[in-house]
Amino acid sequence: MSSADEILDIVDENDRVVGQSPRGEAYARGLRHRCVFIQARDAEGRIFVHRRTPTKLVFPSLYDMFVGGVVGAGEAYDDAALREAEEELGVSGLPRPDFLFKFLYDNGVGQSWWSAVYEVRCDLPVRPQVEEVAWHDFLPEDEMTRRLSEWTWVPDGLAAYERLGAFRATG
Repeated sequence: MSSADEILDIVDENDRVVGQSPRGEAYARGLRHRCVFIQARDAEGRIFVHRRTPTKLVFPSLYDMFVGGVVGAGEAYDDAALREAEEELGVSGLPRPDFLFKFLYDNGVGQSWWSAVYEVRCDLPVRPQVEEVAWHDFLPEDEMTRRLSEWTWVPDGLAAYERLGAFRATG
């Protein structure tokens, strides 16, 4: 099954399930669904940063400071966070990511999804999926912050990163 055929729950503005749709159709029609964003840090506190492959359905070839993806139909956010983190990092045996907060991402032009943000520590050697990740590294936060103005980042990841900064400032 291709990623475009994966079945997603379609949700309303309150994150209540109102239907289901194949992922490709949900993207094409701008149907609101669910996603997870996981900030992965290594033992030294560096952040996993990667560039997406050019074959990704959304935001191809852009940089991201989160691993993650869509939540499948009937799947819990917490289960999707662990599955996506292990898949994208290419590891097994990660601790369950810690849930931080949830927000509605909406770019105003048909891309809208409920976004659950997590963090996880990854002390394992990573082997990211070649279908998902074209380049990766663990970067110190100050270097990643410096790269925000130099690289082209996924807009939903930037929105999550800004909200994460605000969340940590008030926490």
